[in-house]
Amino acid sequence: MSSASPKRYQIFLTNHARKHLDAITDQRIVSKIGQVINRLEREPEKQGKALTDDLARYRSIRAVGQRCRIVYRVYEDRVEVVIVSVGIRKAGDRNDVYVIARKLLALGILEPTL
Repeated sequence: MSSASPKRYQIFLTNHARKHLDAITDQRIVSKIGQVINRLEREPEKQGKALTDDLARYRSIRAVGQRCRIVYRVYEDRVEVVIVSVGIRKAGDRNDVYVIARKLLALGILEPTL
């Protein structure tokens, strides 16, 4: 009996996520973030952690040590992963990746326009 390999998800980045990724000047960090993003092609719903409250439909995964996070949403029906935010986890800071994600959600621009 052979087991089927997990389906492969397409990865998309929102304009906001791409802008933040493009702003990172250290190419080693960009490369590491890219590796984590690429891993999301396989079983993204089993990676990272589910977020709560207003970000309950999203997940977060660590990249580049403890501080950098990738916030994403899995769309099972479309077999897609949408990266909505990439940034530093800095609790209490207005530039914290989760604070920014919540602001974008409140403005109605967290969801991609695919």
